[in-house]
Amino acid sequence: MIGHTNLVRELKSLRKGRGVLSGRIVDRVGPALRAACEIGADDDVPVIRRKVTDRLIELAGLLPDDMGEAALIAFALKPETRHPLYQDRVSWAADQVNCDIRTIRRRVDEAIGHLAELAEEALASATAPGWHTSELHVVLSLDGPHPELLELHRVTATKDNLAELELTTTCPTDTPRVLYGGTLAGNNRLLLPTALPRGASHAFAIRAQLADTLSTLVHIPARPCGALDLRVRFGPSDVPSEARAIRGPARDSSGSLNTSPFLINEAGEIHLHFTDLAPGHPYGVQWTH
Repeated sequence: MIGHTNLVRELKSLRKGRGVLSGRIVDRVGPALRAACEIGADDDVPVIRRKVTDRLIELAGLLPDDMGEAALIAFALKPETRHPLYQDRVSWAADQVNCDIRTIRRRVDEAIGHLAELAEEALASATAPGWHTSELHVVLSLDGPHPELLELHRVTATKDNLAELELTTTCPTDTPRVLYGGTLAGNNRLLLPTALPRGASHAFAIRAQLADTLSTLVHIPARPCGALDLRVRFGPSDVPSEARAIRGPARDSSGSLNTSPFLINEAGEIHLHFTDLAPGHPYGVQWTH
C-alpha cells in the first residue's frame, strides 16, 4: 500500500501556495501521490499536473458535498479560488458560508484524510489482483558508447489464467527488447508464452539502450516487490565523486527522500539490494560527478 500517513502528508504539502497550479508541482508530488495518480517516471510537468488534478476531482466527487467542496477549494481546483496562498482560499471559503476560518481548516483536514483513504482503496482494487514481482535484478551499464539497461524479472501470478503483464522499465526507453519470456504488444503489455495458474512463477528479461545521460537509477514499484538487486557500472574515466542510496521517502514531513552515502567500489560499480519494497516508494541510487 502507498501508506495513508504518507499520502496525507503529501496532500497537505500540495495544498500550500497555489495548490495544483504550483510552478514546482514536481517537488510537491512525492512517491505516494505518484502512485495514487498513476504518474510515470517519464511524465512531464503538464502530464503530472493533469493527472493530479483529474484524480483529486474524481475523489472529491465521492465525498459529501461540504467536504468535496472544501477539497476543491484547498487545492485551487475551482476557478474562483485560484488565489496565490492557501490561507486566502480558506478565508474566501469562510466568507462564502459565513463561518469561522478554523471550521474550514478542520473541514479541509477531514477531507484530505478521506481523500487518502479513497486513493488507497482505488489503488488496491486496481493493482492487487493479477500478479506481483518476486524479484527484480537491474543492471545499468554506463561504460559503453550508450547507456544500456538489463532487467531480469521473476513474477508470481495471484490469479488463474494470467496471460499478460503490464511492462514498465526502471529507466524510460522507447526501445525495450525482450530477451526471453514473452512477446511485446501494444500499450506496454508483455504477452506470456503460456497462461499461468495462481501461484505459478515466470521469468523474463528486458534489454534496452538509453539515449539520456543519467544521474539516478530509481525503481518505484506499482505492485508489491519481494526483492530488488540493483547494479550500476561506470566507465573508468567517468566514476562519480559521490553516490547516495535511496530507501523510500524520508520519515519526517518534508516530502524528501531517505538517502544515505554509498561507496562506489574499486571496479567503478554500485551494488544495492532491497527487500520487501512498498508500492509507490522509491528505491535506488543517485550520483554526482
